[in-house]
Amino acid sequence: MVRGIYITANDRVTEQAIALLNSIRLYDPDTPITLIPYDENYHAIAQLLKEDYGVKVYEDLDFIERLSQKLYDIFGEGFFARPNQFRKQACWFGEFDEFLYIDTDIVVFEKIIDNLDYFKDYDFLCCDYQHSGGITNIFSPKVIEEGVFSEQELRDMFNGGWWASKKSQISEQDLYDTFAECAAHPEYFDFSQKTSDQPIINYMILKRIPRRFNIVRRPGGAPGSWGGSRHFQKQNGTLVDPRNGNQPLQYLHWAGIRIEPGCPYWETWKHYRYLGDPNPPEDPPPKKPDNQWKTLLRKVKTKLKGMAS
Repeated sequence: MVRGIYITANDRVTEQAIALLNSIRLYDPDTPITLIPYDENYHAIAQLLKEDYGVKVYEDLDFIERLSQKLYDIFGEGFFARPNQFRKQACWFGEFDEFLYIDTDIVVFEKIIDNLDYFKDYDFLCCDYQHSGGITNIFSPKVIEEGVFSEQELRDMFNGGWWASKKSQISEQDLYDTFAECAAHPEYFDFSQKTSDQPIINYMILKRIPRRFNIVRRPGGAPGSWGGSRHFQKQNGTLVDPRNGNQPLQYLHWAGIRIEPGCPYWETWKHYRYLGDPNPPEDPPPKKPDNQWKTLLRKVKTKLKGMAS
């Protein structure tokens, strides 16, 4: 049995990928990692990640293209804001018998692959508090009104940036059938924040994999992981969650947050990005806040534009 980690990336997210890989390799120098190219602009990052971290490129690139295109076509052109997000579904058909998928806007604080030990009892893992915020960004109230999912099932919703499963759990036909079901009922989903894969993949997992486990429900609970949570504290050089027994974070995910100076936990991200670099660059000066009148004028223009459209 082979365990491994999948990531998706292109040359545009090189800085984020370096931070992620630095954090993974700090705690785990050996677990194989495979890159699923996000688009055609991946050659520079693929070379860098191969040389510095031993990352391989997914072997069957033609399959990735065919799979993602067919999934995209089921809904029709223009439906999804970021259709390339569906390339990560190649995870189900790659080289790893058990795998963890991680977005590049994450850094980890442990040997993250060890979480797959839960597979002795489960077939799908996630590790976040997405469910605690309600169904926003995944489903619409229709799924409750029409009995598509029970309240108990909806407690297993997850963020698409960190999840794990087994190669045998989803077939290619399962994917196509799921997308066809979802395309027939777009009213079930919340795409208002331009999410692409997250609502559909949640639907698929809730419908097709009953043995699911959210690691935050382990005995004693687990820490949070979202970079937008402002309550995490530094303790002995580690981020801890005071709302969950001061447990050290397992990973931090800047989902929906631009990673730049001044963003939440910037110093944590910068630490991993320049791990081992004796001369990390200085942060640029903070951006000057917009002039009050410029801000007001921009809001008025935006409102007028909306009225005219």
